[in-house]
This record gives sequence, C-alpha cells and structure tokens, in this order.
Amino acid sequence: MKTLSLVIPCYNEEKTITPFLAAVQAIEVAMSEEVVFEYWFINDGSKDETLSILRDLAQTTSNIHYLSFSRNFGKEAALLAGLEEARGDLVAVMDVDLQDPPDLLPEMYAKIQEGYDVVGTRRADRKGEPALRSLFAKGFYRIINRISDTEMVDGARDFRLMTRQVVDSILELGEVNRFSKGIFSWVGYQVTYISYDNRERIAGETSWNFWQLWRYSLDGFINFSEVPLNLSMWAGALSFVASILGILFVVIRKLTVGGSVTGWASLVSLILFIGGLQLLSLGIIGKYIAKIFLETKKRPVYIIKEKG
Repeated sequence: MKTLSLVIPCYNEEKTITPFLAAVQAIEVAMSEEVVFEYWFINDGSKDETLSILRDLAQTTSNIHYLSFSRNFGKEAALLAGLEEARGDLVAVMDVDLQDPPDLLPEMYAKIQEGYDVVGTRRADRKGEPALRSLFAKGFYRIINRISDTEMVDGARDFRLMTRQVVDSILELGEVNRFSKGIFSWVGYQVTYISYDNRERIAGETSWNFWQLWRYSLDGFINFSEVPLNLSMWAGALSFVASILGILFVVIRKLTVGGSVTGWASLVSLILFIGGLQLLSLGIIGKYIAKIFLETKKRPVYIIKEKG
C-alpha cells in the first residue's frame, strides 16, 4: 500500500491545528484502503502554543511528526524542510487553516491514478479577498507569464499532490532563494488542476500582509526572469542615444542660430530624469547581485531546533 505524506507549514496556528487534523483524518479513514497517511507539521518559529500542540499530537499518534525551527525562516523554508523529511510515495503540500479543502484529496489521488504526476489546485475566484490584493495578484500573474519562460497559473495554490519522482526533482534544486510557485512549475511533468471556490480561514489571522506579498512577488520576478535586467540595459541604451542626439542638436543650433541661456529648467529636469533612471537601473542590478551574494554564502535555508 502506498504512503501519502502531508507537509503542513505552521506559524502561530494554535487555533487551526485541531480542526484541520479532524477534517483530514476523516479523509484518511475514507482512503484507508488505498493509502497510508503520514503527517509532517513544520513549526516555523511560532510564538503561540503551536509547538506544544504538535508535541502532544506526535506523542499520541504514531503517524504524526513535526519539525520545529530555531526561528521563523518563512514558508518557503518550511515547505523545503517538509519535502526533505517526507518519505511517502505521494506527497501533498497544504495549509493548516483549511483554505485548502482536504475533501479534494480523494479526487486528487484519483487523478494521480489516471497518470498525472502533479495534481494542483486553483481558486475559481478571489471572493472574500481585499480588492487591492486581488488587483495586484492578477497583475503579477499577467506580468510574470509575459516575461518568464516558466508559466504560473493564476489562482494556483501551493496545495498540490505530487509523485515521489516530482518531489525528488524539486529537491535537486539547491537554490537558497526559493520561490515555490515557480519551482513547482519549472520542474515540469504532467500537471492538471482542480478548481474550487475560495475559502476563508477557519480561525486566526494570516501572517501575510500586503508588503510581504509584494516582496514575495519581486522574488518571483527576479528568480524566474531576466527581463528586468534587459529593461535596465535598454533604458540605458535609449538614454545614451538620446543624449547623443541632444548634443548634436545643441552644436548645430549654436553654429546656425546661436546659443542662449534659457532652458535651465528643462535641463535640470533632464538631469533628474537621467539620474533617477540610473538609480533605478542600479537598484535592479543590485537585487540580482544580492541574490547571488546570498547564494554564495551557502547558509542553510533553515535550522531545526526540535524534531518529533
């Protein structure tokens, strides 16, 4: 019988773990003749009672395990740690707040049996999400799919079921700066998606605010596209050509109709424009260099303080 490993990142989720486990264990019973469940909860430096709850669960239930980080390393680190620990023939990644409906697992498993390597999920709509966040999210997917060779599905969740071969391929990517939505797509394989209506958290508050999502989206652009660098290069080239034309214009005007002292305001505006363009270009290049710097330091993506 195959083993299905569930990887569940947790950060301050003391209110959601128990109802989540109740919901998933009901599915576990329903699928007991097909697969054996294995749970890996990843405590990402929680400051509430998350770790205490996980300790109790691991002591009382043989197929529940946990990792606890030395501090908060972020969801990407938690996902990586869970995938590295999971030993199942199949591996599912899901959130503990029940925004990822466990009742989809049997349908996802059936799709795997049909021959798919990955069964992902996507929200059919963004009902209940703040309008500004929805606007930026749609804009992110529209832009990233234009500038990147790796297609990312709008509304796709991290909630997905993967074969062991897919997980092993993901783990071969040893980069420190991880953007899982892109990594999941980059490895390829035969993928299908199941759509479902958006669901709210059952309890607690999300740890993702607007600026964290903004920074996460920038990581996606930088990790999976060279277009920002190309735009910086072309902006510099156009500015150079424009400056040559401007010099020629000034010289020709001086030789033909004479010069004047007027136009200082436009000159200052041009200096500020070019200076701002240079700083923007340096900032884009700096982001890529910073990523290179982090990769070369070879720091671990996470540190495990406790395992159970």
